[in-house]
Amino acid sequence: MQKSTPIRILILTTAYLPQVGGSELAIKNITERLPEISFDLITSRPSKNLPEYEKIGNINVYRVGNLIGLFSFLLPKNFLPVAVFFKANRLIRKYGRYNAIHAYQASQAAGGGWLLKWIYPSIPFVVTVQEGKVLNQQSLLTRLFRYFIFRKADSVTVISNYLAQYVKSQNPKVPVSIIPNGVDLEKFKPSENHIDSKTIITASRLVEKNGVGDLIEAMEMVSAKIPDARLKIIGDGPLRENFKLKIENNRAKPSSGLYGHLNLENKIEFLGEISNELLPKYLSEADIFIRPSLSEGLGTAFLEAMASGLPIIGTPVGGIPDFLKDGETGLFCKVGDSTDIADKIIKLFEDGELRKRLTENGRKLVEEKYSWDIIANEFDKIYGRL
Repeated sequence: MQKSTPIRILILTTAYLPQVGGSELAIKNITERLPEISFDLITSRPSKNLPEYEKIGNINVYRVGNLIGLFSFLLPKNFLPVAVFFKANRLIRKYGRYNAIHAYQASQAAGGGWLLKWIYPSIPFVVTVQEGKVLNQQSLLTRLFRYFIFRKADSVTVISNYLAQYVKSQNPKVPVSIIPNGVDLEKFKPSENHIDSKTIITASRLVEKNGVGDLIEAMEMVSAKIPDARLKIIGDGPLRENFKLKIENNRAKPSSGLYGHLNLENKIEFLGEISNELLPKYLSEADIFIRPSLSEGLGTAFLEAMASGLPIIGTPVGGIPDFLKDGETGLFCKVGDSTDIADKIIKLFEDGELRKRLTENGRKLVEEKYSWDIIANEFDKIYGRL
């Protein structure tokens, strides 16, 4: 009996390991669970210290440099779509036709997929959308670039209902599958020896959209009610120094009622970037996870916290309502409302039964819907259909 030809997939992504983000972790976790599929991946080469080619897991990784710096004022990464296109075209000529071209994020590398679709219209073009920004508020050039990518795609996968609605607004005819990001349930699990320490934790890039500033303001009210409460902030970003200065200035200014009276420097700890391998340790030592986002594509950090047995607090924006059911799997707080954020934190600390219910329901939900094994199987079905 003749052996069937293995499925070959070409992945296009603007960034990949050692850079770590939602897309990078998704690609790694999905591909390593599909060893029967052959994967090639083209990405940017942000540093000369990174090799142009290497094998990571079961992926052949090809990195391309900045090709046409002349156009850097139009698109970031110095017109990366063209560099991706030429590299992909060489791979296709060398190895033959791929079963699908799969772009992660409708961004620069996906532009290379858009160009390839004109030359190879018979190769299915799949786009996975994971953006966490408010897409309708981005620049006209960015929105137009993304619109053309969606119009050329044969299939789109998204990580939340929020993103599915956006894609349909751009191309009502394209098939859209909702396949969220997942969690490694062996890595993220409840601690068997957890000791309550009144520790609040957030894992957020320190940018405006993640609402960390609102959380810091809420800590004044939380500390007034629960003096031994502590906040640990995992992540880094352009607002780190602003947040630190905000805490220092708050201590220095004259007391005016509650605000400005408490010394938050001893109650808030900036941990900086923490590797995904070490993250479970910090989650296991915490009591509550919160991220009061202004926008969110899905929020994998919430799912990892739920898997770790933490009750979660989030805002009803973007993809968060897909998994956070108020009073069942977490608590909602109002966007940009530090008082409401504080009220929800205090409520969880004071209500042990509520905390227990949320943690049990949260872990169960992640086990049933957000295991990487389940997610990889969904992509396997899509590749098989194409």
